[in-house]
This record gives sequence, C-alpha cells and structure tokens, in this order.
Amino acid sequence: MENKAVIEILKQCESLLDGHFLLSSGKHSDRYCQCAKLLQYPGKAEQVLAVVAEQVKALGATTVVGPAMGGIVPAYELARQLKVKGVFTEREDGEMRFRRGFSLSEHDRVLIGEDVITTGKSTMETVRAVEAQGAKVIGLCCIVDRRAPGVDLPLPVYSATALSVKTFEAALCPLCKEKLPIEKPGSRKRL
Repeated sequence: MENKAVIEILKQCESLLDGHFLLSSGKHSDRYCQCAKLLQYPGKAEQVLAVVAEQVKALGATTVVGPAMGGIVPAYELARQLKVKGVFTEREDGEMRFRRGFSLSEHDRVLIGEDVITTGKSTMETVRAVEAQGAKVIGLCCIVDRRAPGVDLPLPVYSATALSVKTFEAALCPLCKEKLPIEKPGSRKRL
C-alpha cells in the first residue's frame, strides 16, 4: 500500500520520478525510484526508515544485512534504529558473499535491508548468503516495495511504501508511441 507521507518525501528529494525510463532489464517504465537521492539526506532517510523499523521492532532481530550497493545505507539506518548490528554482503565472483570479516552465527535473527525490492533477485541472493552462515532470516525490509503483482517472495516484506510502476516491453511501449523522451535512470541523460 502506498504511504502518502513517504511518497511525498521521495518526491521532495527527487527520488521518485514520473516520465519515460529505460530500465536495466531493457523494459520501459512510467516511474522510477532512485533511493540514493533520498539517502543523501540522513534526516529524511531516518524518517522514512522509521516506518519500517516500527513494523519490525517486535521481531527480535539481532542483525540487519544489506546487499551492496543499494542496501548498505538502508540496512545501516534500520540497524541503528533497532539498535542491532548492521553488515552487508557484496558481489564476489558473481555471488553475494560476506567479506571484510563480517560473519553471522546460528543465533542471529536477520532482517535483510534494501532500498527497492523489484524482483527480489539480489535480496534472495543475500538470504542464501545469510543462511550459508547458519543464521535465520526473519524478514525482508525495504524503502520501496515495487514488486509487480504475482512476484511473491518466501519471506514477509516490510516496506515504507509500495509503489505501482507500469512496465512495458520496449517494442510495445505506449510512451514510445507518444514520442516521450526516454531517460536512463541514474544518468538522467536523454537517450
């Protein structure tokens, strides 16, 4: 469900954009959320992630793990608010792994902290890395849950807001037919 207050903060930070966007999948969309624009403002990030912290505070998490890059800051902020350990995974040889001396034990109850969950691919890679260390994942957390209908994950998802985004195959994109300029997210350059 969309949280109007969170959506307004995302718009204020120019984190939530409406238009015509080329996604990394090759598909096109009518909206794009770049949470890095929110995360440059610690006070606003704190406010948005407090919505998630409130939902998960009774779960008894001992650690929040964020997949690099997009999950590092949200996981840190969520861990700070929950007063637990915050660490991250990063890709090594194509797999999400713990590096830098980070480790978990079978006693850890872990929340995964993300910026945006769309397909859950990197989230579930991080779940596997956590489970390989013997720890238990108790939930998935994100600023924006942008999963399409039918994209189910095997763990509960806690988000500051859900976001409805229309995506289109490039050849069938109505925004292209309207000749709307397309942008590649992150670069903000016209293609």
